[in-house]
Amino acid sequence: TGNGSSGATVGHGLSSAPEMVIVKSREGTWSDNWGVGHTSIGWSKALRLNLTDAVDTNSNFWNDTAPSSTLVTLGSGSQHNGNNEDYIAYCFHSVSGYSKFGSYTGNGSATGPSVTLGFRPAFLMVKISTDSGGWEIWDSTRNPLNPVTKSVQANLSNAELTSGRDIEFTDTGFQIKNTTSNSNGNGETYIYMAFAGGMDSISDYNT
Repeated sequence: TGNGSSGATVGHGLSSAPEMVIVKSREGTWSDNWGVGHTSIGWSKALRLNLTDAVDTNSNFWNDTAPSSTLVTLGSGSQHNGNNEDYIAYCFHSVSGYSKFGSYTGNGSATGPSVTLGFRPAFLMVKISTDSGGWEIWDSTRNPLNPVTKSVQANLSNAELTSGRDIEFTDTGFQIKNTTSNSNGNGETYIYMAFAGGMDSISDYNT
């Protein structure tokens, strides 16, 4: 429950400091945004899961304070810490072999950047942080074999996109195989969240 004060803290219950935090009001209007903090953009900035905007440099959201091993710090504001308003927060940190949160730089080439996660992803969400663009989501359930071509966007209610979004899931991570600005603009920075699934090897996907 928010208190409207800068510097308010919330316990996250994780074993180490969160690298990604998503906060949403449970009782505000539908226009209230989903605030996103991510270690790769720093905790003086925020993104919005329901919007395509580039990173917001308003330090108020996280009170310009990185999460600690026990607490997430909030600034004041109705979208994340309104007085007596109820919120939900999703907090994540990397777990070796299971999840990873980081960033990469696009190169604008069909042979895009290769990112090492230490596992084969089953779910991957990518957002450009240096410009506007959608939150692209790929997964191995809809696409068990490479290339992974079906993408949905967290910020839209549209049906999945099935062309021009190609990537590859590898045994150790993923490689971008498209030139869209949402995932591979030349010189642009992208954040990601990735989770492993039950199948660990490329051989598990051969049918």
